[in-house]
Amino acid sequence: MGNSYAGQLKSARFEEALHNSIEASLRSSSGDPQPIFTQLYLEPEPYPDIKPKADLHGGEPPGNELMNGHSSNDPEELEEDDDSDSSSPPLPYLQAPAPDGCCTLDGFCQAGKDLRLVSIATEPIEVPAGFELVGAKSPSVPEHILVCAVDRRFLPDENGKNALLGFSGNCVGCGEKGFRYFTEFSNHINLKLSTQPKKQKHLKYYLVKNSQGALCKGPLICWKVSVVPLCSSSDCKSRQISSSASTSKPSSSSSHSSKENGGASGHSSSTFSFSVDVGCGNRRVCVIRSMKAKGNQMTTQGKGGCEGCREMVSGICILKSILFLLPDSPPTRTTQMSSVFFGSQDLGRDCSFLKPLSSTSGNKTLPIVPTALRVNGPMNCLVDGRPPLLSPSQVSLGPQGPAYRTPDLGDSPASSAMNSGPPKKRHRSWHPNSLVPVPPTAVPVPAIRPIVCSPGAVLGMSSPQPPVAGVIQPQPVTAGETVIVPDNLLNSSGVRPVILIGHGTLPYFYGNVGDIVVSPLLVSCYKSSQLTEKTLETLGLNSSQLLCVETMILLTLQYLARLGLVQIPLREELEQIVLKAMLCCPRGPAISPSQLPWLARLEASVSGGSVQVVVTHNSLGEGISESLRSLSDGPHHQKCLPTYVVIICASKMSGNEFCVLVLGKYQARALAEGMLTTNEFLKEISYELITGKVSILASHFKTTSLGDNLDKQLVRYQRRWKGQVIQPFQGDVTDHIHSQEAAGMSPPSERAELLSKLFQIYPTQLSVARSLLSQVCSIADSGTQNLDLGRFCKVDFLVLVPPSHILVHQTAQRIRQSGVLVDLGIEDVCSAHQKSDKYVVRLDGEVHAKMEAFMRKVKQNPYTLFVLIHDNSHVDLTRGVFLGYDLQHTGQLAQQIALSGSVCHGELQGLADRVVNCQEVLDAMNLLVLQVSCFPYTLQTHQSRISIHNEVHWPSGESLQGEQPPNELLYFGLRDYSSSLQWGVASPILRCDDAFEKMVHTLLERHPHLHSMVIRSYLLIQQYTEAMMALTSSPSLRDHITPETLAMVEDLINAPGREGSQGRGHMLLVRVPSLQLAMLARERLEDVRDKLGLQLCFAVLLGSPATELNLQKNFTNRLKAWRGCENEDWVPHTYEDLEGLPCIVILTGKDPLGETFPRSLKYSDLRLIDSSYLTRTALEQEVGLACTHVTMGVVHEPKKAMAPRESDGEKATTGLNDGDELERPQSNGSAATRTSGSLAENGVSSSDIADSFQRPSTSTCPPEGAITSDMGTAAQGFKQECDSVESQLSSNPSKASKAPPSLYSSSSSSSPSSSSTQRPSQSTQCVREPKPTRVSPRTVIMSRAAYSLLAGESGSQLSSFSLLPHADVAWSSPLRPLVTHNLQGEERSMYYREWTIARQHHADYEAPSVPHPRRMLLSGPPQVGKTGAYLQFLRILFRMLIRLLEVDVYDEEEEEEEETSEVTTLVKTQLPDIEEVRKLPFDPYPRDPKFRKASPVYTDKRSKCLKDFKQEGESHTPDKRVTKSIRLSRFAAHNAFHHCEQCHHYCEAGPATQLSECTFHAFTFCSSMLGEEVQLQFVIPKAKEQHFVFSQQGSHLESMRLPLVSTKDPDRLKSPIFTPTTGRQEHGLLNIYHAMEGATHLHILVVKQFEMPLYRKYWPNHILLVLPAVFNNTGVGAARFMIKELSYHNLELERNRLEEQGVKRQDVWPFIVMMDDSCVLWNSHQPADSSETSDGTNVSLKMVLQHMENTPKISLYAMCGTRRWSSSLARKSPSHPFSRCHLHDLVMLNVDLTQNVHYDLNRYSCEEVDFNLRVNSSGLLLCRFNYFSLMKKHIPVGGNKDFLVKPKLVDMGNPTSISPPQYVCAPDSEQTLLDAPAQFLLERFLQSCSHRLFPKAVRNRSNPVLSIDSYLNISPEISVCYINSRPHSTNLNHQGLLFSGLLLYLCDSFVVSGLLKKFRFLKGATLCVICQDRSSLRQTIVRLELEDEWQFRLRDEFQTANCSDDRPLYFLTGRHV
Repeated sequence: MGNSYAGQLKSARFEEALHNSIEASLRSSSGDPQPIFTQLYLEPEPYPDIKPKADLHGGEPPGNELMNGHSSNDPEELEEDDDSDSSSPPLPYLQAPAPDGCCTLDGFCQAGKDLRLVSIATEPIEVPAGFELVGAKSPSVPEHILVCAVDRRFLPDENGKNALLGFSGNCVGCGEKGFRYFTEFSNHINLKLSTQPKKQKHLKYYLVKNSQGALCKGPLICWKVSVVPLCSSSDCKSRQISSSASTSKPSSSSSHSSKENGGASGHSSSTFSFSVDVGCGNRRVCVIRSMKAKGNQMTTQGKGGCEGCREMVSGICILKSILFLLPDSPPTRTTQMSSVFFGSQDLGRDCSFLKPLSSTSGNKTLPIVPTALRVNGPMNCLVDGRPPLLSPSQVSLGPQGPAYRTPDLGDSPASSAMNSGPPKKRHRSWHPNSLVPVPPTAVPVPAIRPIVCSPGAVLGMSSPQPPVAGVIQPQPVTAGETVIVPDNLLNSSGVRPVILIGHGTLPYFYGNVGDIVVSPLLVSCYKSSQLTEKTLETLGLNSSQLLCVETMILLTLQYLARLGLVQIPLREELEQIVLKAMLCCPRGPAISPSQLPWLARLEASVSGGSVQVVVTHNSLGEGISESLRSLSDGPHHQKCLPTYVVIICASKMSGNEFCVLVLGKYQARALAEGMLTTNEFLKEISYELITGKVSILASHFKTTSLGDNLDKQLVRYQRRWKGQVIQPFQGDVTDHIHSQEAAGMSPPSERAELLSKLFQIYPTQLSVARSLLSQVCSIADSGTQNLDLGRFCKVDFLVLVPPSHILVHQTAQRIRQSGVLVDLGIEDVCSAHQKSDKYVVRLDGEVHAKMEAFMRKVKQNPYTLFVLIHDNSHVDLTRGVFLGYDLQHTGQLAQQIALSGSVCHGELQGLADRVVNCQEVLDAMNLLVLQVSCFPYTLQTHQSRISIHNEVHWPSGESLQGEQPPNELLYFGLRDYSSSLQWGVASPILRCDDAFEKMVHTLLERHPHLHSMVIRSYLLIQQYTEAMMALTSSPSLRDHITPETLAMVEDLINAPGREGSQGRGHMLLVRVPSLQLAMLARERLEDVRDKLGLQLCFAVLLGSPATELNLQKNFTNRLKAWRGCENEDWVPHTYEDLEGLPCIVILTGKDPLGETFPRSLKYSDLRLIDSSYLTRTALEQEVGLACTHVTMGVVHEPKKAMAPRESDGEKATTGLNDGDELERPQSNGSAATRTSGSLAENGVSSSDIADSFQRPSTSTCPPEGAITSDMGTAAQGFKQECDSVESQLSSNPSKASKAPPSLYSSSSSSSPSSSSTQRPSQSTQCVREPKPTRVSPRTVIMSRAAYSLLAGESGSQLSSFSLLPHADVAWSSPLRPLVTHNLQGEERSMYYREWTIARQHHADYEAPSVPHPRRMLLSGPPQVGKTGAYLQFLRILFRMLIRLLEVDVYDEEEEEEEETSEVTTLVKTQLPDIEEVRKLPFDPYPRDPKFRKASPVYTDKRSKCLKDFKQEGESHTPDKRVTKSIRLSRFAAHNAFHHCEQCHHYCEAGPATQLSECTFHAFTFCSSMLGEEVQLQFVIPKAKEQHFVFSQQGSHLESMRLPLVSTKDPDRLKSPIFTPTTGRQEHGLLNIYHAMEGATHLHILVVKQFEMPLYRKYWPNHILLVLPAVFNNTGVGAARFMIKELSYHNLELERNRLEEQGVKRQDVWPFIVMMDDSCVLWNSHQPADSSETSDGTNVSLKMVLQHMENTPKISLYAMCGTRRWSSSLARKSPSHPFSRCHLHDLVMLNVDLTQNVHYDLNRYSCEEVDFNLRVNSSGLLLCRFNYFSLMKKHIPVGGNKDFLVKPKLVDMGNPTSISPPQYVCAPDSEQTLLDAPAQFLLERFLQSCSHRLFPKAVRNRSNPVLSIDSYLNISPEISVCYINSRPHSTNLNHQGLLFSGLLLYLCDSFVVSGLLKKFRFLKGATLCVICQDRSSLRQTIVRLELEDEWQFRLRDEFQTANCSDDRPLYFLTGRHV
């Protein structure tokens, strides 16, 4: 258009030479990294089409961009005119100077009139006919559109055609008309162009009017139709690039491609230019042409120019290397990344490059070319093959412009100013840009002192990180390093600058220091030198990869340049960038001091003026001082402030230092506010409200958006309706009725549909409860003695909750409904309802008294296991005032608490620490601490008090299998909200209110002194106020309310009137953290509501933790009507009680405290939660308010079900015996529970309301959100609401049958501690078919800052889980691995434990290094049902303790005798009369069930049960013996796991005693039976020595003291008790302290020599009798033999000793007690009348034994004993009180009378039957006391059960099992010899194979086998007739009896041939003779003249299959002839 190219360079040859030089540098093949740019500037995906900006913002209507910066996505900008000569370089355009006196201000015309669209959008503009209003863009004010009037004829039509050449336009500012040249017009409107002015380039948009009549940006002016496709994967439309005052055009538009398009080799060439101050004083325009890229290689031609240019060229290579450091985009929060280049090779070919992520449809954005170098190369370099964090699908989250400004900004003064000096002479003027100022916030600044950072090659700060944000530790400082902060800095500039500490020494600040803030936000990113070797190794780095200062400066610049207009720097984001840079490329080339400044400026140029670089050479203070001075000079409205100023001090002395000055108004304010803790900013808000600083803001909101006086309008409206109000329900907003009539309206009651409440435990909760129980068991089993479950018989608990009244009521309600108090036996049904509040304690000023009472209870009840549950334990974990919580300091504590925090915010800091971590709690051995949290991160630091093994995590949805029908409920949590952004639904459930954010920004600029939350709160109140007005009185206000607010209020008001709602509506939750602001909001909204006549439509409640709910009477009546509640006094106590009530709840308080909201909560308004909430816990707990269980069908993506269907109940019954130490046999029933003993471990027990277990088949909300009411018991006489939404029982039998079976069982317990009576309401349940109701997720409205972090998970941005987990913790390392959302449960805990540490004020800061053993953590998402889980845990913990107090005892009925005709009359006497007993016949048949596998003994009488032989012999499978679970009584015997206060001295060694305090004594005597001396060893503890007699020297054991028969001492037992035991040092019931009622007794354990150390360890206070080593492999017979031999020998010694003292020999007590180690309980069955049954009662062993000892003429009895217990004894009393029969298990033995009768010392089994038969046949008296019974515990280990029979020489290659027939072999045979005792092999062989030895005897009861002098078990199918060979013995009359066989076992000299000839045998009867060796076998046959009647064959001789060293037994078989 006639403009000249003034100032064009004369020659192109210099440019050519420079170009060649730069290109040669770029293509050099040196070792530098490949010169490729990173994705920092790239868009990794080509985009075939171009969409207008509105599309990029999700179809946002034009007009939303009022003040948002310049758009860089316009096709017009991307597509330059290509009509210039491509061979000539583009030349700078110098604008003519403006006439003197003219205005040259950007955005104003030369007449000084404002042309900016923002300013004149609402002003009337006169537009002549035929003219259009269009928007021009000026590079100097990129964020503004200038309004022009242009003749329509010179503009194109919609097809881009028919525009006349030339120009005709008017200035709309001053009204000047008739501009005929665009050049002239552009001068007039101060476009200040650096290129040829062209209308096609600078006229951008049509301007249109929006619905409010304001002018706004419309569609783009379509200057061209054909748009060249941009940037395929191998070609790219080149753009000129400018970093200063020249802009040039590309010389070629594009080049075509490459591998992707099938070409053989990809080449791309382009030309671009940039202008840069190279540092040599010459500003050069550098043009780089025809860069051909082949793969990754670049070729160049030519050489460079002057030295400065050469340095610039090497600098460019350095810059490329720096850029290469980040192969992969760091996490970004910008709206769109810009593409710099696209590589030309096939990315799939090289494994180090991955294909870029594809973009999602509809979100495609245009690649923007920034003002930076462009190089062709690979476009997407990834580290470790990870996809880039930035995805092209990332779209603008709001209407702001992209992060990168377009190249048209290249000539902006900002870029010139980067030289930190005046403009070069070619610039005529240097005008700072004008931006609308953003005011900062009023933040108190602490005293600021300098911080010294050690300069050096690697970044790092020598000083420790400041412990408190903003308070910087003093360091030595050099003189002169001071900065004076100008006065009135905030007022004059509208911004309070924030200085981000970088690297180096900050100066001292003086003067107006309150107007600046120093932040350590990013300082840790520069501390990589402090990384330890271990950390570097974890990160995959080594010390050579640390970055130098210069690289860090450039990375910081890149990062800041990329941030958007409304984004703030985040430490975590920059740290990830630094880490990626280190991983990708170590160090990079060195950067010289002279290169750094201009490389930094080149980096900053990309930002389009938002980042400036200031370089100083003396100190950082110089740059800061200069920047602050320029900031305070002159009126600020004329300035365009950069957002960030990076101050670099390039000092030769101290190396490079830098810091960042944040001047962006939004950013500076957000950073300053973010430095305050929640408590601090709440105090700041209180201060602003109290001091009246908000008065200006308040007065602003006294008028409506239309300018009317708000109060006057409301009063006018109120008067108009004269006391009438809007109908509350079943009507429209327009329906008005009289207020009294409205107040009387009540909603229809639903009595017919009522259901009583039901507390359900869901499978997931059950699984978590079991995990907790399992964890308790593992603590107990750890062997550290930290928890001894065996001593507890009760469970008690206390729940600590944060200081919230509502939470207390909510938790007490859960406790009440769960019935746990009744199940634990700590309250009865009546008191449980009233007393449930006692079990919940708020952490407030009164906690100390309640805690003191609780700890007193803990100390007084050592046998009760207490569980202290600290719910929501992440709240307030600060350190307490006292180092330990002394429960005595009651009054002082309350005062300290009151002083320690701001009471108005419920801030009672450090209380939790003082309670939970006090020494008493830590030391109590019967107290478990369970901390429960949905955000446990603050409990999972490096110093955590909880072991990682003691954590239980809620299972994630994915880990639970099972499909659910669509109407079942599923948890919808934080991650579901983030992923819901991918659903693509019309109205997302997670939203950001952009219109609200715009209003906030406008207000923030006007009120720089106020905290942003105050401003947001006032605006929010106004929005709700005007929304109410718009819906009732002033429809014209609708356009001034954000659509989100209007929709919520409209729903709130209209929902109750909808058909079928019955007056029910929605809850709207508004979160206002400040109590004062919340009170203001409530007061204001209530006032407006009442004046608009809406007072009966919805309630406005203040939800404050410090107060109870306060609801108006009419709303309470409405709730009572819905619930059918007849209790006049009922009021709602919890938010759940408000179910269905339309209301606004203003929730205040520092943190949400875990309250559950009703299902009618529909909206959660979090618009006040902004950038002050930049920690993970703070942000997530706010969103957690909305989490709940929803109907599965409403979730848009396929999800796994939360509560799996367990059709068979398998999973529900897996935890049956979780707590058992041992595997238990199958119980047939439980005496205590009358069920299988598996009561309620899989669900609620009988005391719960319902027997049926119903999964949420309808939309029942699982527990934390499930319970809709709390007061409903029959006692209080009102019913619960349970409409179709809450139906919890189904009459559908098929559904009910799917419940796990154990939950249908009900139980009642006979023991008081677990007694449970069914609730009164059980019988009143109504059952009806429910109507399924959809439960949808709540809608959450958020601020922009919070939304972008929550939305981050769905895209590539930094997400909330990457933030610092909690404000009370700090990162332990400047760099760490990236957190991903997949990091859950234990992995997440391990991550935080490794990478976070507790801050100084954290409760764990000085925690002990070892975690506390009795502390556990339960973590699960918010509102998922943790309360129900831990209450269920208490229930099953108690169940397990009861189970530990129960034992499985054998419950087998003994075979009864056949009744004889003469029935003996029942003797009612308690003690036996010896004459009566002698008259009783002896029953030789072993009837005890333990002998059911033994041979029956022949007797004259037939047994009832022996009509046919037992069939067990046929099946060789050992069937399980029947057991029953029995609750231990106080008289039980215990194993080593039992500990209690009474008996610890009995079985435990005292702390002072050592094992060495026992004395060892040898005791030698001569055994007549063995015929040799026997030496036994006694181990006698010091305390038991009084039971023995020692020689005068005190060393030799002489005898064991025995009492006299005449002794009568009720507290003493006369008989010593011997217990033979083996293999049961832990499990044997050897603690008989309680069984003896603590009475004095002598108890001796008889053990084998090799087991002696084990028994000493477990039973240090017991006397041990150690058998000689030769008995190590013997059976129990040897032990009994030695006990009896020793006892008789001792009796003789005692008789001799006492005889010397004048005592008669027969007066010495001759009895001992021999008792098994499995005897557990004793019962008395008192004789009763025949009409009654005798129920057994537990008695003590002492009572039983003393009773027997007191028997008259006791010395005449040889043996006394008791019968075995069975459950049948309870049904029938014993027919005889005494009987003569076999005695075993517990025997009182007269060793004097039985002197000549011995136990068989070789025996392994049936030794008792053998001995009993011998005693009886010797004419001695056995007496069984039938009214005493003995319970024997099933102990599956030890007790000489079986030897493992294995070959002597083990052939490992062929391990075969050995069967009993192989236990014997022919003598001298080659058969495998076995490693087992000979006697054992013989007994097992006879038991299994006797049918071969005695074929005639099998099942032949009439012809038994004759066994002389011994009883051997020869299988249950063969009867044995026992005959004693001794003279005068009592034997069975065998006249007429034919025997089927003869068994001679080790027969002695009493067996003679004459004796054998008395017996008659069947024809074919068989004989078996067993002897010790072959010679004695032959001698026996000869001596007994057996060959006369028996035929022998040589092959009938056998031996046991062991080698001769083991002395096998030999036997011979023969046939009777």
